[in-house]
Amino acid sequence: MSKTVTLRLNQNIYELFRAMAESDNRTLSNFIETSALRYIEEHEYVDDYEMEEIRENKQLNRSLKQALKDMKSQKGKFVG
Repeated sequence: MSKTVTLRLNQNIYELFRAMAESDNRTLSNFIETSALRYIEEHEYVDDYEMEEIRENKQLNRSLKQALKDMKSQKGKFVG
């Protein structure tokens, strides 16, 4: 179910967003939603290239496995 969100923008930002939405043949709300989702995908997830680098890094993988064992056995002090 869709939710309504009120967003306050200064005039310059509003005009920029509106122009970008029009150039992409989107509504303003769809442009903002799509842009926010793209930002999250680009900054919060690992792409295939980065994941391959992680998988190939033997030292990193050993360290992560040891950290997981330590966590499961409640060894050490964990900071959140």
